[in-house]
Amino acid sequence: MRHVFSVRIGPIGFRIGSDWRAPIAQMESLYTDYPGPHDGVPDFNVRLFAARPWRRVIRPSVMIGGDFVLPEAAPLPLAQGLLAAEMGMNLQMALGQRRYLLLHASVVERDGRALVMTGMSGAGKSTLAALLGTRGWRLMGDEFALLDPATGLIHAFPRLISLKNAAIGVAEAAVPDGVFGPLLPGTPKGDIRHLVPNAAAIAGMDRAADPALILFPRFGFEAAERYVAPSEVFVRLTQASTNYVAMGERGFDALTRLVTTVPARAIDYPDTDRALAQVEALWRDL
Repeated sequence: MRHVFSVRIGPIGFRIGSDWRAPIAQMESLYTDYPGPHDGVPDFNVRLFAARPWRRVIRPSVMIGGDFVLPEAAPLPLAQGLLAAEMGMNLQMALGQRRYLLLHASVVERDGRALVMTGMSGAGKSTLAALLGTRGWRLMGDEFALLDPATGLIHAFPRLISLKNAAIGVAEAAVPDGVFGPLLPGTPKGDIRHLVPNAAAIAGMDRAADPALILFPRFGFEAAERYVAPSEVFVRLTQASTNYVAMGERGFDALTRLVTTVPARAIDYPDTDRALAQVEALWRDL
């Protein structure tokens, strides 16, 4: 393709090609401190392309392709080209990743132990991960937790943190010196702005961690906490995994080991200050 950028995030390398320069320039700027793929060979390829030649210049419309595709995926306007690139990387992982069991979760680490936060969109896991990253935790990932079936370890995948709607202002106030991408209004999920993980997250991306706590946060309710039984955790995590079925027996064994050896809690919280206090209290009690 005309414009190309390569990057490694944790153990996974990507090559992003585009018909337009703008999305690649944004990727180069926001991922400037990240390494390239191991030996220069990416694990996955992403393509941002125009369905018709004139769509490069007349009402530019970005189609998302790559090694794995969803034929019914709708194009995005060129102004959301950065989002298209991020979605393209998500798509390759969701459809093509077979080395790690993927869990749709945010992950942070402290003292070699990982906190895995998962839940429905809007639960606040990305915001909590970003804020914990400013309070002595290492961000390991915002989109996917990479569970190694062979070792049971969580591998880091510190992509750009995707902040949505009201969470954007919360993060901007909490991380005034943070590096943010452009505001992307009117996306399918509302307003989106990306936050670059801090230097500690990028420098530590090759360090895996033992999962120590699984957390199901839920924003917008009075503060509460409850124990979550392994049977419920198993069901909820199969729903949160994009490749559990494709992994077959390896995925079942990995998930079974995770839910039977790692405690799980659910918390409701009315605001981020309360949630951070709840997380710290749970962590102290481990």
